[in-house]
Amino acid sequence: MSKTTAGSNSRAPDLVEKSEKLRRMTLETCIKARTGHVTSCMSCIEILVALYHGGILRVDPQNPQWEGRDRFILSKGQASPALYAILADMGFFDPKELEKFAQAEGIFGVHLQHTVPGVETTAGSLGLGFGSAAGLALANRMDRKNNLVVTLLGDGELYEGSIWETAMFVGHHQLNNLVTIVDRNYLCTTDFTENLIRLEPLADKWAAFGFAVERINGHDTDALMDVLGYARSRRSTKPLVIIADTVKGQGIECMANEPIWHGAAPTGAMVEKARADLERSFLR
Repeated sequence: MSKTTAGSNSRAPDLVEKSEKLRRMTLETCIKARTGHVTSCMSCIEILVALYHGGILRVDPQNPQWEGRDRFILSKGQASPALYAILADMGFFDPKELEKFAQAEGIFGVHLQHTVPGVETTAGSLGLGFGSAAGLALANRMDRKNNLVVTLLGDGELYEGSIWETAMFVGHHQLNNLVTIVDRNYLCTTDFTENLIRLEPLADKWAAFGFAVERINGHDTDALMDVLGYARSRRSTKPLVIIADTVKGQGIECMANEPIWHGAAPTGAMVEKARADLERSFLR
């Protein structure tokens, strides 16, 4: 597969269809392994599809270490099955490898591993990926490279102090070559974020750190492409944060917006319920 260049497929007509395919792949991967953060994956599928299949990120599946590549940092590393599915679909490795997710003979752990082709950094301890992304963005600037750095944060991850330390650093250095996306699904490990410690007004918080803020429906591929499509050519000196409002467990009604499903895959009778919900969501 040849390199994907920014903007080359910015209005791909099959992004919705691709999202449906990746949802199936991700769910089946976790069902077979009997583990995986299914609901955390489902909330960010369209975001990942827009970045990779929408032509936003410059990557080369045949040469994962290509010097000219953009860097994507999945800071919410528990959503690793979704990224693994995307990378397999792009051709970074054989999709059959997904059958060995979270198994001793496989190359994938439950949390993200940098040893997987196409993965830039190990993640799982929340709050660390954002700092890595900021360091990469600063290094690119110092080296006079125009490679884009994109990072995806979970909203529960925003409780980590290192997130706001990094935001202060990014705002100070005006790292406008860094795009930060917040998967705003309103749920973390045990409850809804606004019941635990309120995050809103979230846009105001990021703006106070010197970010340009966009807020969109994170399941709307057109909206995602509209805001991501100009990320590389922005003239603002401010770093960009995109708050993507999503649903944790999107497409699987029996699991969506239910804190009990954090970090779990369906088993037993729930397997067919989850599959049936997913098919119904595609029909709608």
